[in-house]
Amino acid sequence: MRAVFGTRPERYVVLKALLEDRRRDIQEQLRSLREALLAEIVDVKDAEEQSLDDLLRELGFALMEMKSDTLRQIDEAIWRLQSGTYGVCVECGEEIPEARLRALPFVRLCHTCQEEEEREGAAWLREPLLDQLLAGGPVRGESGGGRPRGTALASGPARTPMSA
Repeated sequence: MRAVFGTRPERYVVLKALLEDRRRDIQEQLRSLREALLAEIVDVKDAEEQSLDDLLRELGFALMEMKSDTLRQIDEAIWRLQSGTYGVCVECGEEIPEARLRALPFVRLCHTCQEEEEREGAAWLREPLLDQLLAGGPVRGESGGGRPRGTALASGPARTPMSA
């Protein structure tokens, strides 16, 4: 197992600069999002405007979470670059093709391992839903039960504050 670009110091410098530029861009975007979200809290609005503001605020928080996750991935890629393991799949140890690294410089899995991880994740999400359908229970989005919004999927009936 050898790191991609491990013997080319000029490539290391270019990749590190690329990752650090991407990190700075995302940090600036996060700063702007935080400022925008804080600036909008002040106004008093009617119910319809408040509902729209709540939706926009939730979208802003979701975007901040995605940007923060990307920032974490970039930091991990910089660490792998410094430790000499950049460009090596963390799952199988195979080299990640240069084209994939160019497209996603902070990628940690080869294409095959990424597909497997996504397949396993999709199966994990489908299984509880399939179990509910086979049991004849309510499905997410239907009235009459189901899991409370924002809670993890689990087997068995959903527990709410009223039933606890």
